[in-house]
Amino acid sequence: MSQTIIRLEQASNLQGCVLCYGHFTTIHPGHIRYLRHARSLGTTLAVALVGDGPPDQPSPYPFSQAERAEALSLLGITDAIVLLKADELSEAIQTLRPEVLVLGTELQGAQRLEQPLALLKAQGGSVQFHAGEVSYASVELLTSSEQVLRRQRRLQFAAACRRQGLGREQLLASMQSWPKASLIVLGDTIVDQYVACEAIGMSAEAPVVVVRELARRNFIGAAAVVAAHIRALGAQVDLVSVVGNDSTADLVQQELQDHGIGDALTRDSSRPTTFKKRYVVENQKLFRVSRLEQHNLDGPIEEQLIARLEALAPQAQGIVVSDFVYGVVTPRVLAVVQELAQRYGLLLFGDLQCSSQVGSISRFQDFSLLCPNERELRLALQDKDSGLESLSQQLLAHTHCERLIVKLAADGFIAYDRDSSGRMISQPFPALSVNPLDVAGAGDSVLAVMATGLASRQAMMPTAALACCMAALAVETMGNMPIGSKALQNSLEEVLSV
Repeated sequence: MSQTIIRLEQASNLQGCVLCYGHFTTIHPGHIRYLRHARSLGTTLAVALVGDGPPDQPSPYPFSQAERAEALSLLGITDAIVLLKADELSEAIQTLRPEVLVLGTELQGAQRLEQPLALLKAQGGSVQFHAGEVSYASVELLTSSEQVLRRQRRLQFAAACRRQGLGREQLLASMQSWPKASLIVLGDTIVDQYVACEAIGMSAEAPVVVVRELARRNFIGAAAVVAAHIRALGAQVDLVSVVGNDSTADLVQQELQDHGIGDALTRDSSRPTTFKKRYVVENQKLFRVSRLEQHNLDGPIEEQLIARLEALAPQAQGIVVSDFVYGVVTPRVLAVVQELAQRYGLLLFGDLQCSSQVGSISRFQDFSLLCPNERELRLALQDKDSGLESLSQQLLAHTHCERLIVKLAADGFIAYDRDSSGRMISQPFPALSVNPLDVAGAGDSVLAVMATGLASRQAMMPTAALACCMAALAVETMGNMPIGSKALQNSLEEVLSV
């Protein structure tokens, strides 16, 4: 069946279908997972799309039903989109007589669904609540060519920009104010070493791959590379961090000097500078070895770090917290950051990485922006089942943060902002890089652009669009390299040339 957009009174030929229901104000990867699951349950999939409401009253949705229907149709997942006048789910069930009704988990137990579900049961149908299968990887390259996927994602990016009223000139102009921003980056400093190797074969003594080292290169990472990105984008930045009393720390200080980053490092002889070594054969990482300590800062070191924050805060517009949970961002340090933000009217931007560490981004309260990935979002809320939209709203409410970026790896990210009336709106942006070389550091680059843009008083959505282009650049090189504003401009021009 070819995909159609029809009124409910025209939909009798869809009887026996699988039916989804909702308003679909913004189509993001969570919705796509949900629809694909529903697609797998039968031969015909229909979506009952909630209407705009009474014509004499303002619509509760930022986009009209026609616009929402068009966005759904572009996905190519459904067979039919059935336009409801309001939210008459009972009438849709009576007309379509679906075999299965698939609803989001956020609707489970909703009192308003009692009558529609009773009708569905009486007709012999069943209901399934589903948030879409959680996945942290992509299999798209198995079904489409890299060229096709790249074009699709660029078209998705262009559609997202049109939906937010963003044009090329506006996006480029928003970058002009970035040199006016001054930021403090607080967090863990890491040095990443990449060792390029040649595979020789298997060991005769044990089933171990044998490689020969060819070359090595060091990169600053974590909070240090966030600061480097910010400086490369044109803003002023100081790095407040703790390093060891070792040669690796000397390397960090030299890098900061070379990039023009304010050096507010504190030396701590009780811990080495965090050092991660990755062995790579032909752009394929084999394994990583880490040298680190994770204990919280001792009292005197903590005092030195706080003193540096207090000295820098009066000249800044914001503080970026890049927490890898290695003990630098202690509860007391975080409390001082929040107090300084109130005292000087600073914006707070937070990212907490807990892939191999134990932490929760929910400890960042009253921030201007948080940037978790989906796994960190689920860990913070201890929820592996709910849909992305529900989880995002829960985190916003729990942390009282103003804005949110939810990073979805190969599915890009979703940006959440508030409109002039305080209502939360969202917009997904695709991952523009189809076959990334090195995904380490993509989140750091997104955080850097978001902090720079918002600190220079630019709006959320144009900044998010530029962060989308920045992430694509970050994953196309091996190792964390600071990305400048000119490279970002060129990337934007290329992406919008479709």
